[in-house]
Amino acid sequence: MTSSVVADVDPDEFVPLAGTGRRVTRVRRVRLSDVTGTGRLRLDALARYLHDIAGDDVDDAGLGGAWVLRRVALAFGDLPVFRDDVTLTTFCSGTGSRWAERRTTLEAGGAVRVEAVALWVFVDPAGRPVPLEGWFFDLYGDAAAGRRVSSRLQHRPPPNEGVNRRPWPLRVTDIDVLNHVNNAASWSAVEDELARRPASGRLSRAEIEYRAAVDLDDPVELLTRSSPTQMACWLLHDGEVRTSAVVTFVSPGPGPLRSSSGHTLDAGGQSP
Repeated sequence: MTSSVVADVDPDEFVPLAGTGRRVTRVRRVRLSDVTGTGRLRLDALARYLHDIAGDDVDDAGLGGAWVLRRVALAFGDLPVFRDDVTLTTFCSGTGSRWAERRTTLEAGGAVRVEAVALWVFVDPAGRPVPLEGWFFDLYGDAAAGRRVSSRLQHRPPPNEGVNRRPWPLRVTDIDVLNHVNNAASWSAVEDELARRPASGRLSRAEIEYRAAVDLDDPVELLTRSSPTQMACWLLHDGEVRTSAVVTFVSPGPGPLRSSSGHTLDAGGQSP
């Protein structure tokens, strides 16, 4: 039986794996381009993993239409590191009238390392939300088990004082086929702020909410507010919040980072 190193996970938020219904599993290795200088899996790389398995699920099912990511919450144990082989399992854990919730569990080294829950809105070619129909429930209804979820966002706007402000220049590599900043690229700003703050503990939880799209030509401002136990970030365009994120920390664990194969990682994320 797989153990878990993710502590204090609320089962009402992170619904356990459904006993019946559709689920999809993928295995991939943490590569050099996925990690920080210490070898930890970066949040933007983790977001790609989650996005990719969601896309694989939809593609394998042969579904049409498009989905827009609204919100993601992550609960962490010891995050995977360079050269870890990770197994991701995803399923539909709830629905609304025009949206659905997706749960994903990431395992490495025989233990659950990340629990993720994401809210996706179903949209038409013009980007307008449209109702979920019978075909969706034929595929995902058993796994969702009738659970209803809200699309309401939860993050507060940035305060007027006590925040650091700086421009956040966009790159063409941040843009996807929808001509907007990719969901995963928004986590790059969070990682950049994490690298700037003093070490204050292990990552425990992270959330991100997407309120509106960001285009390549949009001048973007990054606002950050930090405390020893939490860091909040906002990406603004013309004073309007487009994306917000909150990261929570706990006291660091003992010892250096290790891959699931037992290799100790040095400051560059390399095995000696």
